[in-house]
Amino acid sequence: MPTRRVARYLVYSSVVIGLALLIQLYSLVPTWLFYLVLAGWVVYLFVAIEAARGREIAYPSAVIMSILTLVVSLPQPEHYSLAAHGFTLAALTFIIGSAIQVATIISVAYYLVLRRRELRTQMKGTHRPSPDVNAY
Repeated sequence: MPTRRVARYLVYSSVVIGLALLIQLYSLVPTWLFYLVLAGWVVYLFVAIEAARGREIAYPSAVIMSILTLVVSLPQPEHYSLAAHGFTLAALTFIIGSAIQVATIISVAYYLVLRRRELRTQMKGTHRPSPDVNAY
């Protein structure tokens, strides 16, 4: 499967797991926190739409969103206490969501490196120096 497609599907997966998280959070957290998470999810949804449209800007944006998601969620001790209580839906959402974010970072970064190499190779092929006609 092409690298870009894997990266795109991981972005889509982040949106789906984010929706599952929103449904679970609605009754658990204060209203302001729910709306803050909802705002982040809407941004991620926008990134996924841009990826679906083939916009290259979506991929670096997805890496940024994944990093921000991990920076916000991993330091929270409440998330680890969920996992300590066994495989509840909330614990699975946290574990799967974190794994998807890490996979997104890795796959999108790999895609961006490959894409940069490809563009560099194309640029070398199109910018050949013209032969010096006075050298002969």
